[in-house]
Order: sequence, then C-alpha cells, then structure tokens
Amino acid sequence: MSKRTSSVDRINVTSVTTASTVEIGDSSQIQAFSRALAVQREHEIFYGNEMDFSQFDIFNEPLILEPITDEIAFETIALNPIIRVNQIKIIGISTSSLLHIGNSRNISMESRIKHIRHLRDND
Repeated sequence: MSKRTSSVDRINVTSVTTASTVEIGDSSQIQAFSRALAVQREHEIFYGNEMDFSQFDIFNEPLILEPITDEIAFETIALNPIIRVNQIKIIGISTSSLLHIGNSRNISMESRIKHIRHLRDND
C-alpha cells in the first residue's frame, strides 16, 4: 500500500460517543466494539438491572467474516501523494464509528444493538 500524506485545514466534530474514535495520524491497528440494549416503553419506567446481554442471541452469535477472494487488477499512479481537504464538519460520531485522517493497516469495528419495545395491551 502506497503511503499518502493527509492535509486537513479545519475539523469540526460536535460529538464523539460510544466506542467511537477521532484518529489523526497513521494507525497500524484500530478496533472498536459496542453493544447496547435499546428499550422503548410507553411509560417512563426503569426497574434497574433488569436485562443482561447474555439473554439475547444477537450478543452471543459469532461474527463470521467471509474471506475476500475476488481478484482485482489495478494500477495506481500517485503524481501528488497528498490528499488535501479544506474542511470537515461532523455533527456526531457514535456506536463504533471512526473519523480517521491518515493511513491504516487493519481496522475492525463491530456494533450490536438489540431494540426492544414494551407496549401496553389495548384491552
């Protein structure tokens, strides 16, 4: 992988949350992991420690990444190996997301969210 220099004049990020990263500079390894239970109820009731991630299959299933076997033929000519950007404006980076300015070797990111709705019976 040919190296390039990234030049950004201005970055404005309002919010970075939940296993997310703003990385400026080259990285060898980036890994982010997030899991969440999102419970929606018709009434605002919270019972405390009422749920556990292990109760839900989505958090226990292995992540299967199929290997990429496609052959790709390409030729690159880097006449000017500088990526120049005037301004980056981002409102929010959340849930295992990444703003990375620079070169990367390996990036692995995973986010698992279980949405649950507790609705009243209409009896």
